[in-house]
Amino acid sequence: MKRMIFTGILAIGTCVTCLMAQAPAQAGGPKAPAPKSKGEVEALQALQAAGSDPDKSIAAAEALITKFADTDFKSIALYIEADAYERKGDFNRMEIFAERTLEADPKDFRASLMLAKHYAIHTRENDLDREEKLGKSEKFANQVIEMMKTLPKPNPQITDEQWVEVRKDSTAEAYNNIGLANLTRKKYDAAAAGFKSAVDANSRPEPAYMVRLASALQSGGKHDEAILWCDKVVAVPEVHPTIKNLAAQIRAASIKAGGKAPGGEPPAAK
Repeated sequence: MKRMIFTGILAIGTCVTCLMAQAPAQAGGPKAPAPKSKGEVEALQALQAAGSDPDKSIAAAEALITKFADTDFKSIALYIEADAYERKGDFNRMEIFAERTLEADPKDFRASLMLAKHYAIHTRENDLDREEKLGKSEKFANQVIEMMKTLPKPNPQITDEQWVEVRKDSTAEAYNNIGLANLTRKKYDAAAAGFKSAVDANSRPEPAYMVRLASALQSGGKHDEAILWCDKVVAVPEVHPTIKNLAAQIRAASIKAGGKAPGGEPPAAK
């Protein structure tokens, strides 16, 4: 899923004006988050104004949670800070602030996905703590999968249809991370199962998940199935050339290894 969708689900920037009015929560519902002073509103506006600049976002988030320790927006500010450190490539601090986000709000699925992805893609086969890290990736991924079954819409400004899409795509990304973790373990059947679940869960065809599924199947010796999925990848409209080329390479390797293309035709010469 695009970064902008994740950061926008609970975005401060889209609702600073309405928060200034401190509208009451719906009857029977949880208390609506609201700034408690003019100074906190200004701190929220500064966080909004930081935009995509990671250093400005970090400074504004720190200012908010330092000056207003009881802010209702602590978890959002912490997530924005984690996201900023991720964009800077400072993964140690990203881990710290993503964990702090979950301490403040255990249901912040974006932070869980961030950690699941981080441990899945930055863990290497020969790391001494490989299983500890991959176990964390799977733990956070499974948390997201469970949360997405029942988590209510966190932002009234998104439509019900958009929230359904977010839930599907978040579930898919979680399964994708499980697949990546098992690729590192060279457990190709488990990796393929994870990627297949990601393909099935996503709200639309996602070539990246499909080509990873094909790769896992090929690595596991299931060449006929790998070829079928490669063909599905290239059939997706406007598939990225890099993914299309990778699918062609996997397809060719599977046929060379004895896999049979549909109808027995030779691999496409592209």
